[in-house]
Amino acid sequence: MLYPILKWLHVLSAIVAVGSNATYGVWIARASGKPEALPFTLRGIKLIDDRLANPAYGMLLITGLLMVYQARLLLTSPWLLTALILYGSLVLLGLLGYTPTLRRQIKLLEDQGSASPEYQAMARRGTALGIVTAILAIAIVFLMVVKPPLWS
Repeated sequence: MLYPILKWLHVLSAIVAVGSNATYGVWIARASGKPEALPFTLRGIKLIDDRLANPAYGMLLITGLLMVYQARLLLTSPWLLTALILYGSLVLLGLLGYTPTLRRQIKLLEDQGSASPEYQAMARRGTALGIVTAILAIAIVFLMVVKPPLWS
């Protein structure tokens, strides 16, 4: 009975984490047309990232490892090992790239406004990091669902 509960928590966490991240670009695109809405939007994204998405990514690791233990899977299974490497990359990119960029973007917006070259550069960086994290997250979901035989 434990495994189905872990799987449910795992899937729910994936929905919250990846779903939250998937909305960021939409919110930023909508607010970009109204500069007065950008501060609220970026702070809202930061709140969602800090309080929902990032804890859900942590829960994904915990429940995933518990399911591996319960199912007696090998961490060296190609699909699982690849997904874990991508997950580590995603976490590092988020912690060392996206989160500091978003924090800096908010500060530049408050200090210099959305038309400043510094803010625009930081916004482009945030967009690029968002795209890369989305690609990593989608690849991980693919590996978790399909479990392809990557190598023998």
